[in-house]
Amino acid sequence: MNTLIYTGGVIIFVLGVVISIALHEVGHLYPAKRFGVKVTQYFVGFGNTVWSVKRGETEYGIKSIPLGGYVKMVGMLPPAKGQDPHEVRDTNTGLFTQLISDAREAEYEHVGPEDDERLFYRKPWWQKLIVMSGGPMVNIVLATVLFAIVFMGFGALQPTTTISGVSDCAISDTEAGRACTDQDPVTPAKKIGLQKGDTIVSFNGTKVADWEELSGLIRANGAKNATIIYERDGVLESSDVKTSVLARGSIDNPDKLVNVGFLGVSPTTEMERQGPVFVGEQMWDYTKGTVDVIVHLPQRMVAVGKAAFGGEREADGPISVVGASRVAGEMVTVDSPSMAERTVRLLGLLAAVNLFVALFNFIPLLPLDGGHIAGALWEAVRRGWAKLLGKPDPGYVDVAKMLPVAYAMGALLMIMSVILIYADIVNPVKLT
Repeated sequence: MNTLIYTGGVIIFVLGVVISIALHEVGHLYPAKRFGVKVTQYFVGFGNTVWSVKRGETEYGIKSIPLGGYVKMVGMLPPAKGQDPHEVRDTNTGLFTQLISDAREAEYEHVGPEDDERLFYRKPWWQKLIVMSGGPMVNIVLATVLFAIVFMGFGALQPTTTISGVSDCAISDTEAGRACTDQDPVTPAKKIGLQKGDTIVSFNGTKVADWEELSGLIRANGAKNATIIYERDGVLESSDVKTSVLARGSIDNPDKLVNVGFLGVSPTTEMERQGPVFVGEQMWDYTKGTVDVIVHLPQRMVAVGKAAFGGEREADGPISVVGASRVAGEMVTVDSPSMAERTVRLLGLLAAVNLFVALFNFIPLLPLDGGHIAGALWEAVRRGWAKLLGKPDPGYVDVAKMLPVAYAMGALLMIMSVILIYADIVNPVKLT
């Protein structure tokens, strides 16, 4: 049964990724066609063509390797300065010069004079910006919708004022995880006999509605006396106790230790439906976390490379689609979750993947969408500045000059993908 559920989780996740890729490319395709750009191909995947159909001037299809997709827009590269794109070019010397020249020639191989006004590079900068940012923006919308379904439809685990456990001894965060000894002081909660299942109703005369409020009152109490009213088996009981003072992580900065009041109880958690504000806060937190992952990706890839050849794999390190698929399979089986929990886990994983794809594509380097976005913005700045100073129009930005960077970036991405996939096969990230 678990094998069937595991396989189903993997299949659903892969389908979700493929649909996300397809919609990403629609984010480029739709505005391009609306602005009159000639689009000859729309494909999901790479490699050999599995299926395709031509509608008008555009061929739509699916390829064998579902690791990406592309929309072929004619005229992405402008012709060389002073050259007619429809004429045969002279031979160039120099490796990169020849590569750029060949790329330009391939770009205009099937372009006729009637297509001149439909070439991508001839469009206003703001249209190019919309077309190229359309793909990652679709992923952001998908991530937002998926997170909204999870948090507003199913809910988020929130700590409550019902006790899930009582600590035997008071240990600071610097020693967290070790066993209690005879020298350790007994926690205030243990002294007054608080038990699992008790619900704290008020603290020092203040009624508490949630764990955040209760925790704040306890921390602010320091080493003072406190009156705690709690409900046990439907009966209200009251106890007086002096809270301890321990070094705990600051609420604003968990890495910074501060001396605060301590009771010694941990909360139960329950799924509670949230509102749009909570979704926005979670999106912001995930965005900050994802940016941090991208910034530190090169050094974390070193750790993945070591793990691929026998080292220890980081549980929170980068993974490929193969690794994410395995994680999806484990997420729907570990701890025997309910159908609702499986759905929440898969939707949350797909949301995180979409957010990563969006932010990664905004990196301002070719061949990523961000490289073309940067080109469009630079064109706007150059032309605007020239107009302000009364100088001649500098013309279109020649992104072809960045092709050497695109080739290097493409090679780097391919190497990273191979390392990640290999590591995910021989030494995968595991949830248990």
